[in-house]
This record gives sequence, structure tokens and C-alpha cells, in this order.
Amino acid sequence: MPSSESHTPRAVTAEDAGTPVYAVWELTIRCDHACAHCGSRAGSFQRPGELDRETALATARELARLGTREVTLIGGEAYLSPHCLPVIRELVGAGVRVTMQTGGLGMTPGRVARLKDAGLTGMGFSIDGPEDVHDVLRDRPGSFRAATDGLRAAVDAGLAVTANSQLNRLNRDRLEETGSLLKALGARAWRVQLTVPMGRAADRPEWILQPWEIPLVIEELARLQVLWATEQQDVPPARRFAIQAGNNIGYYGPHEVLLRSRPGKSATWWKGCAAGRYTIGIESDGTIKGCPSLPTAPYAGGKLTEVPLETLWRENERVGFVDRRTRDELWGFCATCYYADTCMAGCSFTAHCTLGRRGNNPFCTHRATELAKQGLREVLVPVERAEGVPYDFGRFELAVEPT
Repeated sequence: MPSSESHTPRAVTAEDAGTPVYAVWELTIRCDHACAHCGSRAGSFQRPGELDRETALATARELARLGTREVTLIGGEAYLSPHCLPVIRELVGAGVRVTMQTGGLGMTPGRVARLKDAGLTGMGFSIDGPEDVHDVLRDRPGSFRAATDGLRAAVDAGLAVTANSQLNRLNRDRLEETGSLLKALGARAWRVQLTVPMGRAADRPEWILQPWEIPLVIEELARLQVLWATEQQDVPPARRFAIQAGNNIGYYGPHEVLLRSRPGKSATWWKGCAAGRYTIGIESDGTIKGCPSLPTAPYAGGKLTEVPLETLWRENERVGFVDRRTRDELWGFCATCYYADTCMAGCSFTAHCTLGRRGNNPFCTHRATELAKQGLREVLVPVERAEGVPYDFGRFELAVEPT
């Protein structure tokens, strides 16, 4: 699964309440990679019951009717779905902006041109570090060169191109090298998020950042943000290359606003999980979740082939869990945190896939910093293995040790 994260294409308003403003749609789980950290365990196969063309096009029309403004297509690799171009045309024809997240292995100039002609306006490339690191994470020699060639082709075609990276113990010390490369390639922004122990990444716990490492990573990202902003003082804000913190990294440290705000836009900070509030995730067999990254088993609301999409969106408790939860679900450090009412333990999928349930998120800058003041740090200890199916997870426990 190419790196993806839930975000809204612009600031939502009171009028957007109850609207799936932003949808992430896994067109197929089939992929030309089988990345070693893939959350959906995608590969050279299709998920049983993937939507047929007629149902996919009907779903596109239904999203538009419900008020969706932007759809990001993912996989697997979305371009391997036979319905990719027709779905793009259907959405664009209904006034919906369409973008794509890709690993870029097969993103040739010809394919870029066909996607653009269909109406695609933006493309995000998953590039997880310099060549040596990227190819290990993608488990395929040559993956880095293909992705960077694809990114250049998308830039040359005039698409809005971004890059995204999952941060982990393989690339944590290569951040400046990675960002500088993406900047030079012409990406408009660098979206960073943590590798989460879901799917194949759950099988490699040694790759997952430890909670106490988060402030160190944030400090380096903040340094780079300031450095690149200084270098681009003469560039209009909308055209500046900048770091954009993903939904599962950061949280109320000294650089929260610096890393979560976009150049030229109003200052912002983490305001809680948006799953099922303004975002919706669609798996390739029609399974609906409030966020595409959520593990399937505990968060699947049902299938749009069995229940109308609008009903799943408006009435299903699993899809709309964010609006139904209270502080009673918080536990551990998060239950006592100053920011609890707003944060609600950060990214739900990250917390759940790490500790086995949401409500307590160890990957928090504020939390690690407060513990460090006491001479303490938290360490993740694997205790249960993942089952081995798409969007699965195992379980860690937390140990507290002196720094």
C-alpha cells in the first residue's frame, strides 16, 4: 500500500458536517511491489470480491452525490485496476478532484499522460529515503530509480506532485538527505508519517521507532523546515517546498505549529482524529472504514455492495466512532494528559495497531518530553504477532526505563 494519510483538501466548515469531504479509495490490492513495510500486505494478487466496473462507477457517482470534494486513489497500485481511468473520468465529470498515491514502479511518462488526460490533477510518490534504504523497505532493487523517474515525469507533465515518506529506524538518520533529494526532484511538499506496526511492518518490530526517539526526529524535521524556509524567502509561499507532518507524528511539542502548518496558510495544530467525520476509506472489495489506514477487523463498517454507502457513512457506529467516543476510552498516559480533550490519543490506527486498542498513543512528542523530564523513557516490547492478513496488527506492551 503506498503511504497514505487522511487529510482534508482544504479547511472544513460547519456546513461540511456529516459530509465525506475527503475519500481514499483502494481500487485494487494488486501491486507491482510487495513492500516489506506494507500495511495492506499488497502483492501480485487481487482481493476476493473486488468491485466490478459497474459498481465502481456507481460508487464514484455516489461519493459525488454525498458531497465528496477530493478522492485519492491508492492500492496496491491504483493504476493496475482495469477501472482506474473510467473511475477518474466519472469522478472528475461529477466535479470531484482526483489524486493518486503511488510507489511509482510503473509510472512511465505514457502512463502519467493517460492519467492526466483522464482528469488526474495530483500525484504523491512514496519515497522512503535514499536509494539504499528505499530499496530495502520496498524489497525491490531498482524501486528507487523507478519512483524518482516517475516523479520527474509527473512534474514534467504539470501535475501537482508531492512525496511522502514513512519514518522508521532505517531512515531516521537520513532525513536531510531524503528531503533535499525530493526538493531537488521538484516535489511541492514532503509529507512525513511514522511507519506503524501494521501488515508486513508488524512482522519487523525492529524497524519501528521507539517512543523516546520521536522528539529527536521532530527536532531534526523542525531544523530542516526552518533551513528550507530561509533558503526560499524569495519564493511565493504557495510554491515553497515544505515538510507536512502526517496525522500520526508530532503532537503538541515546541514545533507542532511549524510542522503542521502550510506556508502562507493559517497556523494549525493537531485537532484530533478525523476518521468518519470528514474522511472515508474504501477498500477494493467495497469495505467501508472511517479512515483508509484503520485496521480492517475492528473498524470495518460493512460493504457497500450489501448496504448503501450513504447508510454506512451516516449510521454505522464503526465508521463514525470518532463522534461517538468519549474520554472514557482514554487510558495510560493519555488519560491524564493536558491535551486529552482535543487530542484524544492522537491517530487512532497508530495507537490501535501498536497497543491493541486505541486510547493511548506512545508516539507523542509531548509525552516523551514530559517523561524525559522525569528521567524516564518508554520502550515497545512485542508480545503478540500479527495474523498475516491485510491491515492486520500484533500487539506491543510498554516498558518504562531510566534514560
